[in-house]
Amino acid sequence: MSIATMRKALTGVSGVPVTAYDGKGEVEPRITAKVYERVAAAGIHNIVAAGNTGEFYALTPQEIRIVHEAAVSGVNGKAPVTAAIGRSLREAIGMAKDAATIGASAVMSHQPVDPFAAPAAQIDYFCNLADASTLPLVAYVRAEGFGVDDIIRLANHGNIAGIKFATTDLMLLSRAIAAADPAGALFVCGLAESWAPTFTAAGARGFTSGLVNVAPHLSLAVHNALERGDFGAARAIVNQLEPFERMRTKFRNGANVTVVKEAVTYSDLDVGPVRVPGLPLLDRHDREELHRLLRGWDAAGNNQIRPHQQDSAKAAG
Repeated sequence: MSIATMRKALTGVSGVPVTAYDGKGEVEPRITAKVYERVAAAGIHNIVAAGNTGEFYALTPQEIRIVHEAAVSGVNGKAPVTAAIGRSLREAIGMAKDAATIGASAVMSHQPVDPFAAPAAQIDYFCNLADASTLPLVAYVRAEGFGVDDIIRLANHGNIAGIKFATTDLMLLSRAIAAADPAGALFVCGLAESWAPTFTAAGARGFTSGLVNVAPHLSLAVHNALERGDFGAARAIVNQLEPFERMRTKFRNGANVTVVKEAVTYSDLDVGPVRVPGLPLLDRHDREELHRLLRGWDAAGNNQIRPHQQDSAKAAG
């Protein structure tokens, strides 16, 4: 895929599906592919394989490849597949080369989590990856401490399609967008639907989403509202999502993926618990609260997942 085509896809919704595990805790490629198939069928513009909602850091490199393969299989050409890569620079370069051989459209580099990482050297990490990759790169920026010059160095790199900006430093974002080459990398909201209106107002385009696993049409509705400049409509939808997103922030975001996986399992796809150090399962109170929310969405026509028959019977009773 050309870098221009990839940048166009990034102006939409970049969905991040969950990774399914079997009863022994191993990656289950068939169900994982089914999750990706559902997200692609909903019309999501760009699909990220093994992103944070896919538990990248809990997967081995071999498992990451299994997820990438399941993603390419499940999406089946309906949307670009952006394969998430990371860890050491050498490992990340290997993953990028591997992703190209299995049919990914682009790669997204997770930001290095080395405790001794320096801001300028982290930019070097992204640029070295972009140099080595035959696929366009999306740089996932989520730490504080970068300056405008750092971000511009990324934005102006010829093989960096986009910057997934995932901090709330909106002054840095707006200053970088103003200073960067308009023909360079696209700045994407990396903090999902809740922050998308604010980031769009600052000049970003598109946003990432874990909600696509549950109600992709709501993600698309937020995107469509922002594309036509209707910030009021976008905020109204975001307000509907607030209880779901707020629940994900519990335990300093430790429940982020847990809530999404519980919602997917509440449908017809059992994707298993989250691996530690994430919260494996919701407690009974939070699970019941989530199920009530999903039933409310379903009653309002705002939910695209089908509850288990036994849960539907309980709701009816």
